[in-house]
Order: sequence, then C-alpha cells, then structure tokens
Amino acid sequence: MKLHELKPAEGSTKSRKRVGRGNGSGLGNTAGRGSKGQKARSGGGVRPGFEGGQMPITRRLPKRGFTNNFRKEYEVINVSDLEERFENGEEVTIEALFETGLINKVKDGVKVLGDGELTKSLTVKVHKVSKTAAEKITAAGGKVEVE
Repeated sequence: MKLHELKPAEGSTKSRKRVGRGNGSGLGNTAGRGSKGQKARSGGGVRPGFEGGQMPITRRLPKRGFTNNFRKEYEVINVSDLEERFENGEEVTIEALFETGLINKVKDGVKVLGDGELTKSLTVKVHKVSKTAAEKITAAGGKVEVE
C-alpha cells in the first residue's frame, strides 16, 4: 500500500447536510429548523449561558478569591536535574537548559530549587535561585549569577 492509495473505510464518512436546497433534497422549506419559534428565525437563538430568564448558574454561585493579573510564573528546575544533565565546569544558561530538554518554554523566567544533591562545579545563570539551591551550588564549587 502506498500513500496515494489510502482512503477512508467503507461507510466511515458521511456527506454533509445541504440545508435549504429545495424540497426534493429533504431539507428544503424550513431547512431542518422546524416551524416558528425563536430558534427558527434567522439570527435567532439565545446567547451562551442564557437560562430562559432564570438566574444563570454563573450568577447564582458565590464568588470568592482574587486573581493577580501581574503574577509571575517561573519554570522550575531542581539541583538534582543539573547534576544529571550537565558536566563538571559547564555553564548553565537558559539556552543550555533548552538544549538539554530540561525546559521547553520560558514563561516569566527560570528558577532553580534546592531539591537533590550537587557534586559538580557549575556556573548557573538564571532568573531566580532559592537560598538552599544557591548554598548547594556554591558548596560544590560553582557560581550563581542571577539575571
């Protein structure tokens, strides 16, 4: 079998409804909308969430909390991840983290956390570093540079 020989299985595809194309088509006259009423009219129907005048569920439920629109979201990496992916004396930058596959997109920055052990001397250049992570990196003979 070749690519150009592929086709859908028998009976798996349906031809679309062509509404309003005359009575002979079976969907002429009212075009499958029934007779009269709000939904039969052109432009008719109700907006999403409308419950026929009853107080909508979104308004019946209590509102709580607060969403900070200015919140910063960091990509998080642990010290143990650096131990696995980098060699002794290497420089850990955002680009290097992309290449090793530790991160695949930067939201508002990258933060290194202190979970795990580190034995290699690394130069870490990221947006944020936790206190324990910074201690572990410097204890292993590395350097921390916050951008």
